[in-house]
Amino acid sequence: MSYVVGPGDLVLCVNAAPNHVTGMPVPLQAGETYRVLEVMPFACPCGRSDALLDVGIDFAWCQTRFRLLPKPKAQLKPIRVSAPKEKETVR
Repeated sequence: MSYVVGPGDLVLCVNAAPNHVTGMPVPLQAGETYRVLEVMPFACPCGRSDALLDVGIDFAWCQTRFRLLPKPKAQLKPIRVSAPKEKETVR
C-alpha cells in the first residue's frame, strides 16, 4: 500500500467481500471503522498486499480491505468555567 498503517490507527473497511483465499463470508462490515491492533508483515496469499491487519475480529485481514482514515487534528478551545459569584454580607 502507498501509506503506512500502524497500531492504533483507524481504518475504514471498503471491501467486505468473501475471503479471497477460502471463499468464506467475513464478519467485517463495509463502511465501518476499525482500530488496528497489530500489523503483521506477511505477504497475503492473494499477492495484493504485503501486510495483514489485526483489527480484533477473527484473525488478520488483507490490508487491501481497508483505507487509512486521517488522524483528527487537535484543536485548542478556550474552556469557560462558570464559578458562583461570592456575595459579601454587610451587617
